[in-house]
Amino acid sequence: MKSKDLLLIVLLSFFTSIVTSQNCTYTFSGIVEDTHDKSILVGATVYIKNQNKYTATDVNGKFTIKNVCSGTLIIEVSHLACNTKVFELNLNKDTYKVIDLEHHIEELDEVSIKTQLGKKTKTSQETLLKTKQLENFSDANLGDALKEVSGVSSINTGNTIVKPVINGLHSSRILTSVNGVRLQDQDWGIEHAPNVDINSAGSISVIKGANALQYGGDAIGGVIVINPAKIIRKDSLQGKTILSQQNNGRLFSMSTSLNKTTEKGWFVNGNASFKRAGDFESPDYNLTNTGVKSYGFALSGGYKGYDKGFDVHYSYLSNEIGILRASHIGSTGDLVRAINNGEPLVIKDFSYDINNPKQDVTHQLVKAKMYKRLKGLGKFSIQYDFQNNERLEFDIRRGGRSETPATDLTLKTHSVSADMKFDADPHKIYKIGISGGYQNNFSNPDTGVRRIIPDYDKYNAGIYAISEFSFNGFLLSAGIRYDYNHINAKKFYLKSRWNSLNYDQDFGNLIIEDFGTQYLVNPKFNYHNLSASTGLLYQLNPKNSFIFNYGLSNRAPNPSELFSDGLHHSAARIELGNLRIQPETSHRFSGTYKFDNTKFNVSIEAFFNRINDFIYIEPSGTETTIRGTFVVWEYKQVNANLFGVDTHITYNLNENIVISNKSSLLKGRDIDNSRALIDIPPFKTVSTLQYKRENWNNFFASIQSEFNARQNEFPDNNFTTFVATTGTNELVDISTPPSGYHLMNFSSGFDFNLSKTKIAVQFSINNMLNTSYRDYLNRLRFFSDDLGRNFKIQLKINY
Repeated sequence: MKSKDLLLIVLLSFFTSIVTSQNCTYTFSGIVEDTHDKSILVGATVYIKNQNKYTATDVNGKFTIKNVCSGTLIIEVSHLACNTKVFELNLNKDTYKVIDLEHHIEELDEVSIKTQLGKKTKTSQETLLKTKQLENFSDANLGDALKEVSGVSSINTGNTIVKPVINGLHSSRILTSVNGVRLQDQDWGIEHAPNVDINSAGSISVIKGANALQYGGDAIGGVIVINPAKIIRKDSLQGKTILSQQNNGRLFSMSTSLNKTTEKGWFVNGNASFKRAGDFESPDYNLTNTGVKSYGFALSGGYKGYDKGFDVHYSYLSNEIGILRASHIGSTGDLVRAINNGEPLVIKDFSYDINNPKQDVTHQLVKAKMYKRLKGLGKFSIQYDFQNNERLEFDIRRGGRSETPATDLTLKTHSVSADMKFDADPHKIYKIGISGGYQNNFSNPDTGVRRIIPDYDKYNAGIYAISEFSFNGFLLSAGIRYDYNHINAKKFYLKSRWNSLNYDQDFGNLIIEDFGTQYLVNPKFNYHNLSASTGLLYQLNPKNSFIFNYGLSNRAPNPSELFSDGLHHSAARIELGNLRIQPETSHRFSGTYKFDNTKFNVSIEAFFNRINDFIYIEPSGTETTIRGTFVVWEYKQVNANLFGVDTHITYNLNENIVISNKSSLLKGRDIDNSRALIDIPPFKTVSTLQYKRENWNNFFASIQSEFNARQNEFPDNNFTTFVATTGTNELVDISTPPSGYHLMNFSSGFDFNLSKTKIAVQFSINNMLNTSYRDYLNRLRFFSDDLGRNFKIQLKINY
């Protein structure tokens, strides 16, 4: 026998002994259940991959595999409409195992697709803006994008500071949630736009009214939910870059994002954006000092599993925004000249320089969240987040103080929340949650200017319960929420102001120190607010559905409404809060009808909102300071009614031509004084005609007609003032709205593939006819026209 034959016999004997020594007589058995409600899953496949053994569950959800060898098993379990589950098991004896699969995930997705995937509610007036729509506004801001929703407008300070208005309500009455975090960014000022980078959003939900109680009970106007991009469990690396250039303001913007996901559930995402513009232009003149410089980035990562997961997130955003130079007035005489002149009193050549007056705002957000699914019960989540918001407002100051801000505020907010969603029975879903937070506002005294907002500490706590039931074609939701707020502030009041407001009688106990000409006071307020909602969705048939809703909401006054006391330099007006301000109470009733088929879609939304102790600010006269004479704006309270109708109609004339219209009609009344409310948006209707051909590289071309009516219902807050330069008393007309206007817009685009890269090109013209107009809700309408014609080209690269 040859030596190599002998070696082969020895090796065969060795491996045979190994195989013989491995015990292959064990039995692996068990049951496959739904992880939500523990119901059995029939026909699930159980496959031992490294031993090539498999079976399927029987009518009782059970399985048995015999003659399994000992050792580490790689087991794959799959079922129709379930996500496949792979795990390892060390087998050294007969083993029985209960295996849970995430069965309802796919079922819920199928339902969501029919009712718009990504919606946060089912029985509220909610509209979803998807990624493709948001990409068109990569060089704009959140307020501009939300105007795509019927019933949503904006209140502006120029064209770069844009605050959303939902059915006539804005600022603290609108709650903005960013990646699951309630945005805290001093939203009390009309000229304080949300510090949000729209390029970081995967989609945005706009919920009208206070019917999303899990986000907060004080959102009388509505909730804006900014959702991150959806995480998909597969091995993938994707990126996107959007470049935009426009002629008006010579604006250039760029945003880019990169997303990495794995089949096991790990993910990491990053995005960054940059925007730079100089002075914008009206049809007839340059709008001096209206440039903007903005940049930001965000990073997030974590693990998304079937039964557990976590994510961490950090974002940073910086906005430097110029405010129209001509809007900076030194007295009511300047305001009279600006109103009567018809064009800005300061017009200079184009420049990228951003000078005073201006804003410099930065916002940072840190978030950590984890969740765990409890078998047979539901999903438990806990979250912590921190926000740091720094706001600098620069005035035109003399004596070498131009670099020193007139307002310097730092707002720091810590929040923690936890919730439990009981969804074992998909026909009866419950969710309970608690939250708490601490907030500190620091108003830097080194500005050398009397601080309009004081230092304060704010504590809040909330608890809520919501439920959802489905039966016989109906879907019923209901919820209740309690919130506690405590404010502890320290503020200086001039004795003359304190006494003229009769605070010496009502709040004398708040004085903690006397400084001669002024008091240091320590206001402490506690607010207990109860909110509730109920909604009903009835699906008459696949084409017709109805939604009815009622929401009760209470909102505690914000620090501006309570404590404002002095010259708001960037707004060039004196603002006065009131310590007597009480919480608002809103009763909102709404109804929606929807018709949906392949050719014709209709949505009609109507609402009535009764707000008791409605808080608003309006002009009440003038006051003279060392800077000059300024208009005084005071916070007041009345009982108010708001009611309106929003419609959205789409008609597919054929496979290539689509006609659509969005219209909004709103009325707001001060019922105590039988007059109109201030700053109510006028009637607006937008019609679009679009031609599209998918076989022409997804080519489309659309023309849009936008008509904004004149607001004929408004309070008369005009007054007369003495103008020293002319020695006459002049009427200051700050109430009469401007004329209505009509704009024409055009857009067109197509896409193509370059290797594995998809490229889309889009061209648009806003205000095609170069129409001169002024918008009633633009605070700078007293000083200049709005924007003129604007050409824009956008390049989208997906890779």
